Amino acid sequence: MKKLLAFTAIVILAMVAWVSIVGTPDTLVTIGDEDFDGPLGAFLGLLFAGGGMIIAGVAMTFAAVIVGAVFAGLGIMMVFGMALLAVILAAVIAPFTLPLLIPVGIVWWIVRRNNKRKALMLEHAA
Repeated sequence: MKKLLAFTAIVILAMVAWVSIVGTPDTLVTIGDEDFDGPLGAFLGLLFAGGGMIIAGVAMTFAAVIVGAVFAGLGIMMVFGMALLAVILAAVIAPFTLPLLIPVGIVWWIVRRNNKRKALMLEHAA
């Protein structure tokens, strides 16, 4: 696994070096008959890529729920894992979607706090 991570880092650095040497960092997005380039094109590309990642994450989560219902044994852990993966991918691919992740963090914090309280109550009861 460490070799794969090192190889991926080297490939990404090589791609960054190639773009900085060769140039052409501009993004061109074509919507219908119009071309958008420069900062607006980069923003639109990021927006549509992030939106696609969110849609893919939602679709994967629903697929995980259905598969989890069929294979009920480890289904709950799989659903949470897929949802967490979708959230992490959305945060990595499109950082401007961070405000969408704030409610997820709040729910996670509340669930964690309630679990700690239950564990403390069980310890004091015993």
